[in-house]
Amino acid sequence: MPDPQISVLERLLDPIGRVLTPEVARQLVALQADPAVQARLEELADKCTEGQLSAEEHAEYKVSVRAIEFIGVLQAKARHLLSNGCT
Repeated sequence: MPDPQISVLERLLDPIGRVLTPEVARQLVALQADPAVQARLEELADKCTEGQLSAEEHAEYKVSVRAIEFIGVLQAKARHLLSNGCT
């Protein structure tokens, strides 16, 4: 079952997907978290799995997950543009 929040996010970002240039799309697809950010996300994810997040860490993790979802939707739109022959 699709996540309704992601579905709304996809619809909200549709206009952005329509104006992406191929160069911007390639840059979006290539985005990755820097090593320090990735390490912090992994630390928070581990603590979440273990039920050991403080209230502050929980808020940080929640914001991080939302940001990842946002970036993921943008990257999906960029991949779609590039896979449809826009180079």
